[in-house]
Amino acid sequence: MEEKYFTPEEKKEMLALSRQLLAHTREIQERDDFKRIRHIISDGIKQNHYRRDRYGINPTIHNLNTAMLLCDKISPDRNMIIAILLFNLCKTEFIPTEELVKEWGDDIAKLIRGLLKVSTLYSKQAAVESDNFRKLLLTFAEDIRVIIIMIVDRLALMRTINHHPNEKMVHDVAYESNYLYAPLAHRLGLYAIKSELEDLSLKYTNRKTYTDIAHKLNETKVKRDQYIAEFIKPIREKLDATGLKYEIKGRTKSIYSIWNKLKKQKNDIDHIYDLFAIRIIIDTTTEKEKSDCWLAYSVITDMYQPNPSRMKDWLSIPKSNGYESLHITVYGPGDRWVEVQIRTKRMDLIAEKGLAAHWKYKGIKSEGDLDTWMNNVRDILEAAETGPMELMKNMKMDIYDKEVFVFTPKGDLYKLPLGASLLDFAFHIHSKLGMTCTGGKVNGKNQKLNYKLKSGDTVEILTSTAQAPKLDWLAFVVTSKARNKIRQTVHEMNNRSATLGKELLERRFKNRKIELNESSLMKVIKKLGYKTVTDFYDAIADESLDINNVITEYEGLDKKIPDAAEIRSAEEFQLMTAADDDATSSDVLVIGDDIKGINYRLSKCCNPIYGDDVFGFISAEGVIKIHRHDCPNATNIREKYPYRLITTRWSGKLGQQFGATLRIVGNDDLGIVTSITSIINKERDTSLRSISIDSNDGIFQGFLVVGVNDTVALNNLIKKLKTVKGVKDVQRSK
Repeated sequence: MEEKYFTPEEKKEMLALSRQLLAHTREIQERDDFKRIRHIISDGIKQNHYRRDRYGINPTIHNLNTAMLLCDKISPDRNMIIAILLFNLCKTEFIPTEELVKEWGDDIAKLIRGLLKVSTLYSKQAAVESDNFRKLLLTFAEDIRVIIIMIVDRLALMRTINHHPNEKMVHDVAYESNYLYAPLAHRLGLYAIKSELEDLSLKYTNRKTYTDIAHKLNETKVKRDQYIAEFIKPIREKLDATGLKYEIKGRTKSIYSIWNKLKKQKNDIDHIYDLFAIRIIIDTTTEKEKSDCWLAYSVITDMYQPNPSRMKDWLSIPKSNGYESLHITVYGPGDRWVEVQIRTKRMDLIAEKGLAAHWKYKGIKSEGDLDTWMNNVRDILEAAETGPMELMKNMKMDIYDKEVFVFTPKGDLYKLPLGASLLDFAFHIHSKLGMTCTGGKVNGKNQKLNYKLKSGDTVEILTSTAQAPKLDWLAFVVTSKARNKIRQTVHEMNNRSATLGKELLERRFKNRKIELNESSLMKVIKKLGYKTVTDFYDAIADESLDINNVITEYEGLDKKIPDAAEIRSAEEFQLMTAADDDATSSDVLVIGDDIKGINYRLSKCCNPIYGDDVFGFISAEGVIKIHRHDCPNATNIREKYPYRLITTRWSGKLGQQFGATLRIVGNDDLGIVTSITSIINKERDTSLRSISIDSNDGIFQGFLVVGVNDTVALNNLIKKLKTVKGVKDVQRSK
């Protein structure tokens, strides 16, 4: 069975990987670990429980690659490696949960449960746009080792899929790697993995750009190496004189970061001077780390002129993810700026493999930094009410190269992103403190909520129980925790207020013995100028709108109900009312010889709107019906009744809404209908009147009836709907 399961190339690769993994993990594995795993996997293969995935990827090879990457990029860990190798057999229930715990222990079972939870979400197509994406991240935040395994697993997959025949899969995997896994790797200090994920993502989504930059770097490699040697030579002589033990490396920057610089600077690669960085790694004791780094700094800056504005000191206060280093940019030979990074061997190990990977799963105390980071991720996720894409934007927004460091009156030090306000600080301490914050004292002086913090500030937060979050706070907060919590709280407050307003209105209608009709009320809401029902009820609750005025408007409506014999579908009825309203209350059309004010109707067979090429047709009832020139009935009308046609054009009057029907087709993905309706609701002077969706075999098609002012607004809406991921086609229905 195994002979058929592996191709000859896979068999060779599997044996090589197994030997490498055995060698790398010899010190941490327990007796017979690999022998037991080999027998279990072999049995699983024989019983068809270790199947290839839907893209033909062999799970044995993939999991061995992932385990090797974990050893290479982070550090070997017995439980994580065993979880990676056994995961697929637990997924197919070849290994029952009870047996897993009994044979391998609670910790390995816990890791596999986390991986299974992630796998379940992916089986439901947990794309970035779906709500499962948030659940996926929450699962990550439960155990940092699950994050690490998934990041390394993703890198193994990205290395495998180059030139895979399924281009859509490759694009989707690359897209998700850039938006999810690279930022997570950055937050954990896994910079080497982050850079490779970004490079491969660019390669798979924009291969031409990637190849052009890679070729250019290869062409200039000899010159670059010569320059680095020339730059390093005098530094070596001076450093040798100090007695420091060190090594110097020259490192070319990642293709992805070079591409970003090309975009920002709008320049070509020949004119970007900081394509590489020099790294000085000092071998010293923990007690002498800082003093030896600063000694190397003085040697270099005595030799080359430094740029003070580009100095980054992460020795004195490390980054939030534990990164420690001293970055300086100096003016080197040939009038070129060169970045020099100074760090110790310990710092370099953390920079390469991530601080979190070293302390958390080995039982070493984290001293709070990692736990603070994980708690921050949980806060972001739990407060995220604005959708997954906003969530990811916020997560990326918190990744700053620059930070501000502020103190509490007791002397506790906190790190926040550059640009953080006093209100950001309040939310950073505690959500409740942020929601009741009225201002604060900074260095003993009273300051407002929007005060931008500076490093070294001592901040005391002032609160009031009468304070409540407001949407305009979003204008000056930058942290995702603050933004999400403000949005969530304001949304909840608005809903409570709207509920109260609705109850007040219904009670007053009941007291006046007026029957409340929803469709008539919607006309009143629209007439009074409210964009949403929530805004309308909010206005009643805060007494900015008098209920008596609402009742007056309501009673003034013509509440004629259509005959039972004229019952139509909801869609037809909405189109009919839209057309009839437009026809009876407007001089938007000029018919015949510049005549206005003639009774007409917008034909329901083609639903013309402002801007369409139209003509008039005098029907047998004597009513002029307006048709689009491309109406399905236009050819027949012109051939049979040419004597009944009348020229018609739109006048300059705007501001009315016309009903237009759109046919939409796409993949039946989670959240796609929400994305479509969200775009329509955000469009100015556009309203969604009805929606009808049918789904079959993963494909949906449906009809939307929208109210728009003219063809320009309609065409703009169609363009935006076509950009929704999963939407295949949007056409105006004739």
